[in-house]
Amino acid sequence: MSESHSSTYYDLPVRMRRLRSNPRVRSMVQETHLRPENLIAPLFVKENLSEPEPVDSMPGVFRLSIDGIVEECRKLIDAGVQAVALFPCNPPDIKDPFGSGAVDPGGLTPRAVQALKKSVPEITVITDVALDPFTSHGHDGVLNSSQTDVDNDATLNMLTQMARVLAEAGADWVAPSDMMDGRVGAIRSTLDDAGLSHVSILAYSAKFNSAYYGPFRDAVGSQSAAGKAYLDKGTYQLNPANPREAIRDALLDEEEGADLLMVKPAGPYLDIIAELRRASDLPLAAYQVSGEYAQIHAAAQKGWLDLERTRDESLLAIKRAGADLILTYFALEMARKLGGN
Repeated sequence: MSESHSSTYYDLPVRMRRLRSNPRVRSMVQETHLRPENLIAPLFVKENLSEPEPVDSMPGVFRLSIDGIVEECRKLIDAGVQAVALFPCNPPDIKDPFGSGAVDPGGLTPRAVQALKKSVPEITVITDVALDPFTSHGHDGVLNSSQTDVDNDATLNMLTQMARVLAEAGADWVAPSDMMDGRVGAIRSTLDDAGLSHVSILAYSAKFNSAYYGPFRDAVGSQSAAGKAYLDKGTYQLNPANPREAIRDALLDEEEGADLLMVKPAGPYLDIIAELRRASDLPLAAYQVSGEYAQIHAAAQKGWLDLERTRDESLLAIKRAGADLILTYFALEMARKLGGN
């Protein structure tokens, strides 16, 4: 009779499983931790809503009225989330080729900011600085005279005005997401000259020309401006194949006065997050974008993935790669789980 396998013993000097033996030990030696204050909730605001309006391509995400945004922020604060990023969904009648609505002090986003600072003053309000929700063509800037590309410097003129309007409304951080050259320095100078030096700049420093943005464009209505064809932003957003260019672009934002840097999308670009974390000492954010969120939900609805475990693992991976802050549509539910609420 052969010897039982159970009696076999190997003299191993190192047994890694000893520190995985039970949940208590695994918790004690856990290297990466995700907390509610690491999360930022992106929120979509829209006029004339009597109730939340579902975003079809993003299960569980809604366009909200200003009152709805205020109520949502109270829930986020109670769950431990410290910041929100606002994105407007504008009607076609305020859009034009120049994005003129972006510089209206009475516009939707400035009014939403004012309502939040009045009703939920403890939350940090981040406002997007880009023209795509305001342009009839859907691009992030003003087109050149031949209508073939975005005019970098003409766009800067609009972005600086937009940033000032949002800062004067009470935004704590302005977040240029347009990827125009020189926009961080131009915005910093404009804010400082206007006595708004206390307002921080969260720069979308490594924003890639990604296919993962589709549901977001649905949510804010910028893609519909160009029909169903995918809008190509390759002349200003980063080539997904270029990591060195991404780091160079981000470090230029740091030189120009950015207070925080961001990588977008997050999950497909963990290598960029890790490399930028090594290259800069600034706080680093990463945006788990709409497509990342939607694909997790879609696979879970098919029964192919466990929604909660996949959600948790995806966010932990972004934190492990080096992000200090994560913009995610899972913010509220994740914070409630982490806080035990």
